[in-house]
Amino acid sequence: MKMKKQVFLFALMVVLVLPLKAAYILIPMDAESQKNHLKAYGITYWVLANNQKVNWLLNYRGGSFLLPYAEIIKKECQIRGVSFEILPDNKTTEILEQIASPSQNQDAVVLEKAPKIAVYSPKGNQPWDDAVTLALSFAEIPYETVYDREVLEDKLLLYDWLHLHHEDFTGQYGKFYGAFRAASWYVENKLQAEALAKELGYSKVSEQKRAVAIKIRDYVIGGGFMFAMCSATDSFDIALAAEQVDICEAMFDGDPSTPNYQSKLDFRNTFAFTNFTLERRPDFYEFSNIDTTNPRRGHIPMSLDYFTLMDFSAKWDPIPTMLCQNHTAIVKGFMGQTTAYARQYIKANVLVLGENKRNSEARYIHGIKGKGFFTFYGGHDPEDYQHRVGDPKTELELHPNSPGYRLILNNVLFPAAKKKKQKT
Repeated sequence: MKMKKQVFLFALMVVLVLPLKAAYILIPMDAESQKNHLKAYGITYWVLANNQKVNWLLNYRGGSFLLPYAEIIKKECQIRGVSFEILPDNKTTEILEQIASPSQNQDAVVLEKAPKIAVYSPKGNQPWDDAVTLALSFAEIPYETVYDREVLEDKLLLYDWLHLHHEDFTGQYGKFYGAFRAASWYVENKLQAEALAKELGYSKVSEQKRAVAIKIRDYVIGGGFMFAMCSATDSFDIALAAEQVDICEAMFDGDPSTPNYQSKLDFRNTFAFTNFTLERRPDFYEFSNIDTTNPRRGHIPMSLDYFTLMDFSAKWDPIPTMLCQNHTAIVKGFMGQTTAYARQYIKANVLVLGENKRNSEARYIHGIKGKGFFTFYGGHDPEDYQHRVGDPKTELELHPNSPGYRLILNNVLFPAAKKKKQKT
C-alpha cells in the first residue's frame, strides 16, 4: 500500500512539473524589462555561433529574442547582465500563436547562422573611433578588420556582412583640408594613403578609393550585406557616380579636376542618391547637397533633434521591420560630417526607415542592389551629439539601452535571418 502511494505521488509530481518544464529563454527587448539591450544582441549572436537557431519576435515586446533553453545560455545571460525570462512550452506556444495571428502586426523570423563580420577601417583606428566597432565590442560580437588591400584582393567574399567605417571614398581626405591641412595627423594620414596607393599600383589615392568602392559595389551586387554610417554613405555613392571623371582638386591628387565634372556624373551607378550637386570648394567641410548638416543649423536645436522610425508590416515587410526593431519609435538625433539625407536626392526605390519630418530629411535608409542589401545611417555616434576630432570615446556602459545603437545591431543580425520566399 505504501509503495502504491509513493508511485502515485511521484506520478502526480511528474504531471505537475512537466507543464512548467523550461523549454525556452525569452530575452525581452521592451523598455521596461530589459536592463541591457545592447548586450542582448551579443547573447543572441553567441547562441547562433554555437549552432543554435533563434526566433526574432518582430514587434513583440520591442523585438524580443526566443532562445532554446540551456543552463549555459541562462548563465551567460546572468554573466553579461542581460534580462531574461524562462518560459514553459505552453507559454511559448501561446506567444507564437498570438504572433502568428493575422490581426497582429508581428512575426517570428528564424535566425539560423551567425554572420561573419568585416569592418572596413584603417588598421590604426581604435574600436571607439567608430560607432559600429564600439557597438560590436560592447556587445561582444566578434569582427575582423579589412582595408583597401584586402578589398582589392577580393577578401570580402569571406564575409557575410561589411561595415564601412566613416571613410572618404572620393580621395579628398575627408574634406578636412580647410581646418586641418597643417595638423600633423592630417599630413601623416595623407602621406600614408599616398604610399599605400603607390604600393597597390595606383598613381593617385582617388583612383585607388574609386577601385575600392567598385569592389564593394560588386560585393553587394553578388549578395553581400553592407552597412555604412556618416561620410562613408554619401562619399561612397559620389565615388560611384564619378567613376569616369576626376572630381579632386590639385591639393588632393596633384592635378586639376575634370572640367565641368558635375554634368558628367552618372547617377545610374549609385546605390541610394541621385541628381545631387557636389561641393566644389576644397576648403569646405562638405561633399555635396545630399547631406543636411549645414542647412539644418539654426533650425533644429539639440533639444528638438529627434527622428521617427517607420512602421512596417512584420508579415509582409520583414526586412525593414527587422531593421527598425526598438523599444521606442522616437530616437534622438546626432550629428556627423554626414548627418542626414535630403529627401529629394534619395532614389525612389530606396526605403526610408527613419526620418525627421520637421526638416524633410531621412536619417536611416535601406535598399537592394543586385542580390545584396545596403543600409545607410546618418551621423557619427548615437550617444555623442556632436562628435569632434579628438573627443573622448563614448562609454557604452553608460548607455546600455541606447535606441540609436540598437539600429546598428539590428543590421548585424539581419543577415542571419532565414530567407523567405517573396510574397506575390
